[in-house]
Amino acid sequence: MIQEMERDPRVFVYGLGVPDHKAVFGSTAGLAERFGKERCFDTPLSEDAMTGFGLGAALNGMRPIHVHIRVDFMPLAFNQLANMISCCHYASGGQLAAPIVIRGIVGRGWGQGFQHSKSMHATFAHIPGLKVVLPTTAYDAKGLLISAIRDDNPVVFLEHRWLYWQEGEVPEEPYTIPLGEGRILREGSDITVVATSWMNVEAVTAADILGRRGISVEVIDPRTIAPLNDELIIRSVEKTGYCIVADNDWSFCGFSAEVAAQVAAKCFGKLRAPVRRIGFAPTHCPTARHLENEFYPNAEDIIREIEEVLGVEPTDLAGIEFYSHEKRFKGPF
Repeated sequence: MIQEMERDPRVFVYGLGVPDHKAVFGSTAGLAERFGKERCFDTPLSEDAMTGFGLGAALNGMRPIHVHIRVDFMPLAFNQLANMISCCHYASGGQLAAPIVIRGIVGRGWGQGFQHSKSMHATFAHIPGLKVVLPTTAYDAKGLLISAIRDDNPVVFLEHRWLYWQEGEVPEEPYTIPLGEGRILREGSDITVVATSWMNVEAVTAADILGRRGISVEVIDPRTIAPLNDELIIRSVEKTGYCIVADNDWSFCGFSAEVAAQVAAKCFGKLRAPVRRIGFAPTHCPTARHLENEFYPNAEDIIREIEEVLGVEPTDLAGIEFYSHEKRFKGPF
């Protein structure tokens, strides 16, 4: 964001908590000090009005980045998203553009329950005119965000809070990653796992564990789910004959259902088993820690699903330590 704000004076950042000392999990740190309150500022608690404000700024030549510290409250701006922002290019016969980026923070925390644990990316991807991005790696986060800021279309950019701890090589100079292109996070030959956001971390962990016993898992990260370029997914499934979708959202009417439908239609003759889907249970997220852990699938769930699909004996997971938020998190404040 700093590099794009320096490159283009039309770019500005606004949203609840953007300039305060916590800086939205640290993701907006230093912006207010560097660019001043006219280009990095807090807003009233009114998601609908503030999203409409961003649309007005975009229509008048600015390039706003609107930060929602929790995606759970973006539905309060749904009229703007579904009936205004996503439609203005279409409704104006191509005369108007809405170059706005909406950053939404997703993912579980310390037992925050049903009001602070959603993802909802499939809901946004359902609306024509919105691009929807879910980065996983540090490298992808920078390249995709720069592409989103420079895009003349509205982009919903969803960041899982646990991924802020991801580490990796990231070039200092600006670079772009085209929206609509996926990547192979891990190459394999026995089974394909298509995963989104944090579930890619879990999928790679599962692939590492199963790799020790000779099971080769290919992990595909779509990165952008709208538009979705399914060619990478189709090629992988044609190679392996199996597909599991591990999504960071509810399964019913979700992104995993779309991938399953696409794979079933385009790989019908190559599939050796029905597409399996892993996602949230069809209920709202509980607050109690032990129930929350049951609600969210992880690497162990992916391992067991792969074993069942391939018909192999269960792996002994005794002594294997899976990711736990408690090792990182020291309290909400």
